[in-house]
Amino acid sequence: MPKSIIIKKHGGPEVLELQDVTIGAPGPDEIKVTNHAIGLNYIDTYHRSGLYPLKLPIGIGLEAAGKIDEVGTNVTEFNKGDNIAYASIPLGAYSQQRIIPANIAVKIPAGISHEMAATLMTKGLTTNYLLTKTYKLKAGETVLFHAAAGGVGQIFAQWANSIGARVIGTVGSDEKIKVAKDNGYEHVINYTKTDFAKEVLKITENKGVTAVFDGVGKKTFQGSISCLKTRGMLVSFGNASGPLDPVNVPKDIQPKGLFLTRPSVGQYFTNQKELQEGANQIFEKVKFGKIKIRIFKKYKLSEAKNAHADLEARKLLGPTILIP
Repeated sequence: MPKSIIIKKHGGPEVLELQDVTIGAPGPDEIKVTNHAIGLNYIDTYHRSGLYPLKLPIGIGLEAAGKIDEVGTNVTEFNKGDNIAYASIPLGAYSQQRIIPANIAVKIPAGISHEMAATLMTKGLTTNYLLTKTYKLKAGETVLFHAAAGGVGQIFAQWANSIGARVIGTVGSDEKIKVAKDNGYEHVINYTKTDFAKEVLKITENKGVTAVFDGVGKKTFQGSISCLKTRGMLVSFGNASGPLDPVNVPKDIQPKGLFLTRPSVGQYFTNQKELQEGANQIFEKVKFGKIKIRIFKKYKLSEAKNAHADLEARKLLGPTILIP
């Protein structure tokens, strides 16, 4: 019988329970998938902790890659045996086998492994919308990215460099500085030791940056505002240090006419066609060496509690996966 991680109450990593589950047949618009690799993402901790409350009990996890076992009667774009990846609701990716809507899946091309694909959907699609849709990054621009050594951060710098942009990164510890620089950040600042806003202004000769991409949240918001140029954009897409306090528009936004946005994957990839196109863009950059992915660590599905503890303790210096 296949196993899946279930949460029955919100809390710390200890609420993640590995259980036997029964998987039936897919509905008309669904596919049954055996997962071969599962992506570990910070949003998983929000679902587990209750920061994003869920109706319990429920499975957890948004991202995985695997092979199709069975297709529903209305499904025409996929066949049994296809290699696919997905990163979307419904939750439940922390599982050996499951049924998902066919419209959240994308085909994995030859040359991209299940393990690689499971690190690319959430992080790659996030990077894609951040710098091609939310803020259309151009050659010659200088921008700031927080959590530069994280999974999205590593892809972001490489993609930005491939189009000729310059990226300054921040990290939360000295050991992450090398990781960020190895992935293409020209300057890396440990924001726990240095006033990153002052350092960014120094690096940019007091001009500031045109955009800040912030997945950290509470601890970095005010500094991000400080180092933006007039009419700059703050792209807030995560809460790793805690949710943002209410924004004071006259104080924070008005003085420099700033833009503030809070985007998510689902707002930019609204159907299967858009999803496949977005995934193909990241798959292509990986296949042609524009972006190199180094999986930092692998856990067994039964070790999900340890994986979450390490993720929240900032011990994971790159893309990490669970193996069912």
